[in-house]
Parts: sequence; structure tokens; C-alpha cells
Amino acid sequence: MAEGMTEATDAAGAKADGARKGARAASVDEAQRVFESLRNAVLDQRLPPGLQLKEQALADAFGVNRAVIRQALAKLEIYRLVTHEPNRGVFVAHPTVAEGRDIFTARRYVEAAIVDLAVERLRPADIARLRLLVKREQQAYAAGEVRKALRLSIDFHLKLAAAVGNGVLTSFLDELVTRTPLVVLAHRRESAPMCALSEHERILDAIEARDAGRAKALMVEHVGHLEGRLALGRPPERGEPSIARLLGLEADADEE
Repeated sequence: MAEGMTEATDAAGAKADGARKGARAASVDEAQRVFESLRNAVLDQRLPPGLQLKEQALADAFGVNRAVIRQALAKLEIYRLVTHEPNRGVFVAHPTVAEGRDIFTARRYVEAAIVDLAVERLRPADIARLRLLVKREQQAYAAGEVRKALRLSIDFHLKLAAAVGNGVLTSFLDELVTRTPLVVLAHRRESAPMCALSEHERILDAIEARDAGRAKALMVEHVGHLEGRLALGRPPERGEPSIARLLGLEADADEE
């Protein structure tokens, strides 16, 4: 009898442990979903620097509890996309002029190294896929879909890095590129900075020709053009827009 009770107790304990592990796994999955959604919103330039990210508003928008939101915000802070200010809350990061310049300086070095390796490693199939991406970017600009085009431009840089196969450089670039839209929003001119339609194509031409010197020079020039379109020192825009609307989670959110 005692043995049977022990087995039942063990089974109940195992079931409880399984339930707790399942709940933790679900919480991690939910936090990752929220993190990716907020990160994408940064990349799409939908979250302005300095915007306060209120836990309850985010929890309501995503349909999760505040613990999940705190996990996602903690990960965003690691990526330097948000800042936590004691007794005030969590805010979308607002890069300073110096930080913006440092990010673009780092991008020049990292992306020059990436195209140097690309000349050695990219296969014709890799280049063909990147050319298709550039074509989609150009089509988006032609159609006036600027936000989509800007995202495709970001994808070009990230997919070029991924095709090279150096995980460390790819990781460095991922952080730098993810932070770049916040620099753009904080310090942009009246018109949003965008890639010249031919620049990505010319970089691929140099890679395909196996001309490392030209490929690196074109990439450095390209990143310099992006930085040059920023009006560094412009004060941030302030406001209290709906977080659900900014994230596109409202049912009646306007298409832009």
C-alpha cells in the first residue's frame, strides 16, 4: 500500500514538474515573440526614440502577462534598443550624436571585412539570390513603398553577411544594423535616408568580378552616404502614440 502511494506521489510530482517546465517554455516562447515583434518594429522605424514602453500597455497589446513583457524588454536592453531609467520606466533608446557616429564607423569596418570575404566565398547562386533581393528593393521604391524598401535594404546587408558564413561578423553587423534605424529616426533630415538604387547592385558587381578592393571601397562609400544623409544633432520628436497602433496590433490600425 505504501509503495503504491509512493508511486502515485512520484507520478503527481513528475506531472507537476512537467507542467511547470511547460509553463516556463511557453513563457520563453511568448517573450521571444514579443521581443521579435518589437525588434521588427525598430527595424521598420515604427518606434520613435524616447518612446516610453509601458508594461501594461504592451501586455494588453500582445495578450500576455507583464512577466513576459519584462523578459522581452530585458533582451531588448541587451541589444541596446531600449534603456531602463530607474523610477521612470523603459524607453526606446535614443542614440546620441556620438553613438550614431560610432555605429556608422563600426559598420564601415565590419561591412568592409564582410565584402572582402564575400569576394572569396560567395557562389553564383548566392549572388543571384542577393540580386533578386536588390530587385525587390528597387521595385518597392518605385511603387512608393518606402518602409518596405528600407526593410529590404536592411535585409540585403544582413543576408550578404550571412552568405559569407562568418558568424562573429554576422553577429556584430546584426547589432549595428538593428540600432541604425534609431539613429536615423533621432537624427534624420526632412526626407528619410535611403539607399541609392544602384549602390547595392554595384557592390554585387564588384563581388562577382572578384575585385575585393573595389567591393570594399564601394561598401565604405555606401555606408558613408547613409551617414551623410543624417542631420546629426536634430532634437527628437516627442509624443504619446498608441503602442498597439505603432506595432500594428490594433485591428483598425491604418496601413502606411
